[in-house]
Amino acid sequence: MERRNFIIKSAGAGALALVGGKVLGSTFNETEVKPKTVYFHYLLFWLKPELTTAEVKEFENFFEGLKKLPYVKNFRYGKPANSTPRAVVDNSFTYNASMDFDSLEDLEAYGQLKEHLALVAKYKPYFTKMMVHDTVYDK
Repeated sequence: MERRNFIIKSAGAGALALVGGKVLGSTFNETEVKPKTVYFHYLLFWLKPELTTAEVKEFENFFEGLKKLPYVKNFRYGKPANSTPRAVVDNSFTYNASMDFDSLEDLEAYGQLKEHLALVAKYKPYFTKMMVHDTVYDK
């Protein structure tokens, strides 16, 4: 009789472990962190050489306006670093800016915002060249 009770208890414990493992396993799968896709928008500007120091400083208001627009995340801007010259380094630009977007749709919507287009029109006379790089990352 003891052996029979032992077998029944062992079988019950094994079944519980099996079911419990599946429950825990499915709970774990539901909470797994999935990679987040980020759309990275990188801008380079070459300002006109004849601009005064005050006009160059005024151009920074372009960036201050952009970072207030909807959809924009993690906005940063700056000038070239004074890194050691190397064949692969291009520090010929005057300013760069970068920002993240949660989706391609957000990036595209940002590009069509009337406030965005107005800022570009206002500050376009300040630069001779602008280059844009859009990149998608999985974080």
